[in-house]
Amino acid sequence: MISRRKFLAGAAALPVAIHPVLTRAQSARVPLAMPPLLDATRTRRFKLTAQRGTTDFLDAGASQTWGFNQPHLGPTLRLATGQSTAAEVLNTVDEPISVHWHGLLVPGDADGGPHQTISQGETWAPELAITQPASTAWYHTHVHESTARQVQKGLAGVLQIADGQDEARGLPIAYGIDDLTLVLQDRRFDRSGRISYDSGMADQMMGFMGDTMVVNGQVGRTAVVPKGIVRLRLINGSNARIYPLSMSDGREMHLIATDNGYLDRPIALHDLTIAPGERFEVLIDFSDERDIALVSAPNPNQMMGGMMGGGGGGTPFVVLPFSVDGALLAAKDRVPDDIGGSLPQADGTGASLRDISLDMPMGMGMMLRGGGNRFSVNGAAFDMEEINFDIPRGTVERWRITADMMMHPFHIHGVTFQVLSQGGRAPATQNTGWKDTVLVNGSAEVLVKFDQAASRDTPFMFHCHILEHEDGGMMGQFTVG
Repeated sequence: MISRRKFLAGAAALPVAIHPVLTRAQSARVPLAMPPLLDATRTRRFKLTAQRGTTDFLDAGASQTWGFNQPHLGPTLRLATGQSTAAEVLNTVDEPISVHWHGLLVPGDADGGPHQTISQGETWAPELAITQPASTAWYHTHVHESTARQVQKGLAGVLQIADGQDEARGLPIAYGIDDLTLVLQDRRFDRSGRISYDSGMADQMMGFMGDTMVVNGQVGRTAVVPKGIVRLRLINGSNARIYPLSMSDGREMHLIATDNGYLDRPIALHDLTIAPGERFEVLIDFSDERDIALVSAPNPNQMMGGMMGGGGGGTPFVVLPFSVDGALLAAKDRVPDDIGGSLPQADGTGASLRDISLDMPMGMGMMLRGGGNRFSVNGAAFDMEEINFDIPRGTVERWRITADMMMHPFHIHGVTFQVLSQGGRAPATQNTGWKDTVLVNGSAEVLVKFDQAASRDTPFMFHCHILEHEDGGMMGQFTVG
């Protein structure tokens, strides 16, 4: 593995653009819209169509975008646990796509990874047999070497796994009123106001960073909320940016769910860091009717020597302003004491240890590497024909992930895991629930049980969720059987 000194020398040789911080003016009280809700809990079927469209983000002219069932991004899919749902995905764009159900515990042949591409004019129709607890997941394209660009164009959306018990849990449930779905993305626009993915070497090395905050595909909007308890489902759909979130007045965020389900009880936090691929649900008390904002500190993914992963140094920025409509009362006026979820208590006795290193070649080595071979896992770049591991079904393993050049959000398909440690210490409070993505800052250990089957034709992936790193080779694959 390359030394920090050599890494810094290589990084200094790259042309690094420092982008403006995310401070475009918020328009006055234009309400934030939620993604359309596609509720399949009764019909047990849904259809997505990947399509081209145009979107005017900045009132400056239309950008060419992609989306599912609409010009940009996709609907919120609501699926019921304990039943099977028939999916149908039609591709009408002029290149192959896929749809990975990020966070669903389904077999490899329904997972939607890079081996399951959908050509133009073709339809993919997997059956999604869902047995996992209620949670917030998401879906996005996952074509090797094209994921970053296709997600940036808009091929992503949100999944809600529902069990019908949220009212009994004392949680807000009115979609778009006191239960808000928030897809956080940073995007870059050219001088004419069109969305741009003009990525250079620095973007490929650090991951693509935007200069403008986009929430649910919208710029400069305000979330209008009722007086009382409001639920925020936070999804980091950015290519690379990590958001250290807080409320502008320092009020508490009550964490109720992590990637794969509810906690046993709410946890009061003042800060919550969300990396690409992660999801968290929090409750915010707006009963005082004060207009505040969800804010972020700068992206903390700083390379040695102080070179930042995008974004203008040390200036915080507004992610989303909130305006309270005092005439509208929320259905809930208190944070529940108990949610009834379960904390991970997996039995790691006898679990085998597997080491995973996330590797970044630097200097001339990086500039000379092309295609999908810029990055690697355990010294080998991703190869569609190479299965890294064959894992017996029902096995429990302890994975030790290391990355010493920068932070990497690490995602494993088809599983949920317990975070045992981060950086050699106990996991952050926000990571004590069930997870499928963890931010690796130096090192992390996770305990994983492999229950879903995956064949050599449709294996599961494990990878960095900085999309440019994933496309560049920082990914592997495994079977379960």
